[in-house]
Amino acid sequence: MSSVTLDNIGHAYDDVTPEADWPLKPMTMEFKAGRTYALVGPSGCGKTTMLNIMSGLVRPKQGRVLFDDQDVTNLATEKRNVAQVFQFPATYRSMNVYDNLAFPLVCRNWEKNKIRDRVHQVAEILGISDKLNRAATRLGIDEKQLVSLGRGLVRDDVSVLLMDEPLTVIDPQLKFLLRKRIKEANDELGSTIIYVTHDQYEAMTFAEELLVMSAGAVVQHGTPETLFEAPVNNYVGYFIGSPAMNFLDASVSGGKVSVEGNAIATRSSKAPDGPVQIGIRPEYVRLSSSATKGLKVTIDSVLDQGNTRVVTCRWGSQSIKMKLPREIAVPSSGDVTIELPADKTLVYAGGNLVQA
Repeated sequence: MSSVTLDNIGHAYDDVTPEADWPLKPMTMEFKAGRTYALVGPSGCGKTTMLNIMSGLVRPKQGRVLFDDQDVTNLATEKRNVAQVFQFPATYRSMNVYDNLAFPLVCRNWEKNKIRDRVHQVAEILGISDKLNRAATRLGIDEKQLVSLGRGLVRDDVSVLLMDEPLTVIDPQLKFLLRKRIKEANDELGSTIIYVTHDQYEAMTFAEELLVMSAGAVVQHGTPETLFEAPVNNYVGYFIGSPAMNFLDASVSGGKVSVEGNAIATRSSKAPDGPVQIGIRPEYVRLSSSATKGLKVTIDSVLDQGNTRVVTCRWGSQSIKMKLPREIAVPSSGDVTIELPADKTLVYAGGNLVQA
């Protein structure tokens, strides 16, 4: 497997669009060998364009694509040794599962015994060993997608495995199983995987590193934990997490933060005087054990989500959400007191995170 470097890559599909409006704005990014990455963001943010530039399906308007230290910008797709899995599974209908998986190795003139060993290894990892003799036409859509994935994993010369929303057409009940299988396969085979999705939950549970994109640019790049704990701006705070991060209008005077007339301790000691926002995840807002200690709010609604409840409260003129475990008793209405842990309460000025 290879590292992938995008060196000042940018792209537009015509010659008249100004650079500020390019669907993929100039950027430099390195994807390290053997790691899993997810490109996340809404439709039209540039995720698939970036993926297609890596695969060679799209030639960038500017910049270079490097696999390890080799410049592959002008190489055709078939010469890049990439494997790509698309939204809709692609199988050879005239072949059974074994022959589908073996086909890339047959094309590379592998010996039959080595083909057999490799096919059985990958089939075992993906949990489809019992289906090797089944005709591809008799597979469910989730099984077909595993076969598509297996054709990429079975090769030992693949530089990078590119996956473009591979679970979009999969039944929600099967998505968890397929994510688990893909992750287990990568853990064992050490593939470099770059995975495109608009589903932030899918990205958070699958990838080691996330790239959150908006309007053709990478807004934040980091681990799932980093993006959850410290989103760099309002956009990432709203996009990552369910429910989204709470953002509440606040003010700073002499370095002290206040919301609705209440002094609030925060992680930041560098908040500028003037209007700001505080940001805190619903998971970190706590019910106070004391009716007199904490911030008084009024419950507007309680949404039952099985093992958790999302409680929406009115705090003066603003709204704040809590996400609480089921075992914590919550009244359906009325006043309660809450606490905002200082180490989980961030300050945002102009929509951007104020560093501690």
